[in-house]
Amino acid sequence: MARTTPRRTRRPKTQNPPPPRDFAPPVTHTPPLPPVASFDALGLPAPLLHALGAEGVTEPFPIQAATLPNSLAGRDVLGRGRTGSGKTLAFGLAVLARLAGIRAEPRRPLALVLVPTRELAQQVTDALTPYARALGLRAATVVGGVSFGRQVAALRDGAELVVATPGRLRDLVERGDCRLDAVGITVLDEADQMTDMGFLPQITGLLQQTRSDAQRLLFSATLDRNVDTLVRRYLHDPAVHSVDPTAGAVTTMEHHVLHIQDTDKNATATEIAARDGRVIMFLDTKHAVDRLTRLLLKNGVRASALHGGRSQAQRTRTLAQFKSGDVTALVATNVAARGIHVDDLDLVVNVDPPGDHKDYLHRGGRTARAGESGRVVTLVLPHQRRTVDSLMADAGIRPRTTAVRSGGAELNRITGARTPSGVPVVVTPPQPQPQRQKQRASASAPASGSGSGAGSGSASRSGASRRRRGGSSRRRRPARGGTTA
Repeated sequence: MARTTPRRTRRPKTQNPPPPRDFAPPVTHTPPLPPVASFDALGLPAPLLHALGAEGVTEPFPIQAATLPNSLAGRDVLGRGRTGSGKTLAFGLAVLARLAGIRAEPRRPLALVLVPTRELAQQVTDALTPYARALGLRAATVVGGVSFGRQVAALRDGAELVVATPGRLRDLVERGDCRLDAVGITVLDEADQMTDMGFLPQITGLLQQTRSDAQRLLFSATLDRNVDTLVRRYLHDPAVHSVDPTAGAVTTMEHHVLHIQDTDKNATATEIAARDGRVIMFLDTKHAVDRLTRLLLKNGVRASALHGGRSQAQRTRTLAQFKSGDVTALVATNVAARGIHVDDLDLVVNVDPPGDHKDYLHRGGRTARAGESGRVVTLVLPHQRRTVDSLMADAGIRPRTTAVRSGGAELNRITGARTPSGVPVVVTPPQPQPQRQKQRASASAPASGSGSGAGSGSASRSGASRRRRGGSSRRRRPARGGTTA
């Protein structure tokens, strides 16, 4: 009798899960308060209103008008607004107003803002410093990549507000340099990116140490199922506001997909970088960033690299040079995709397409901010076309697709690309301020203990970080909703 072998059952092919989409908003029982038309209608402290006027902030942005009445009333808030929509002041004004007149004990802050990156932490501190100073509140920035000493000193002196990345704050808590049991207001800014970066265990561990009755404010440009854990566990009957679609589509932003050939990629990127004007160029890895930066410098483009492999001091100086115009091409990994505001930046280039639609939206969010116009350009090789088409669909974007080549008229029309000089350049980093000069400057500045030196405990300070965000655009005309993040 012939042996029969059992028939193998073919296992069904596993399919990649679809990209995370919007999660169902949490059930709320209390209707939200209606939006306001002006800051005057919010009952903000008089010094805060005066500071808004001094900064040229005359009208609230939609996300500010919608969320501030609820957050000022002490309610938990879940807010989504596209990048550049004014989220920083949406939560910042509420936090500062509720802290007015209260003094923190050493090492026991009263309010906490958690952010995913060092750059965003510094930007939030810079944006809120004029308003904190007006109320006599002290702010400290706590981030990795710098020594513990200044951060420990700032916390020891007392800071009502701490803006921090989760990893460094956890380290300081474990060292006994910071206690969170007095924190009554917690803000999670760009919560989706923090969860994507694997910070969820650190975030939940920190939140567990804050007051059980603390107010929670969660803000982001995109919200998906990755933040469900935080929303369900920590937000109680929140006021939910979504003033923009998930895609963050901005009417003043153009999206272009440029089809290029593999052999022409470097030449195309170099000509774009040589344009008359600044540009941020995103690549996947720090090694690719360094390679392109060397190529641009060799061809006469004043370029500088920004990625996680550089120290915080180097990253701060690079951003300062880009904002001042000493560097015209900022070549970066996703470390620069959130938390960087540069006035009048009208072009972002994805030299390497991003990994998902959220990265695309946040990279592109560096341009077309606060009503300005801008373009987002993605260079696409033949084997990347299908993936990029899917990514654009997930982002809700319908880009204009054009086949281009280096030296071509279409490339120039879309990006302002031009032939580089070919004369190598060297970008010299600015020299750090001598220690003695720093001491003189700090001696002449108001002491943080006096309540007029908000942000004096910040971990990393530079000439750029002390400049007011959005200064040049604010001088041209009054700003609505303040500077944006």
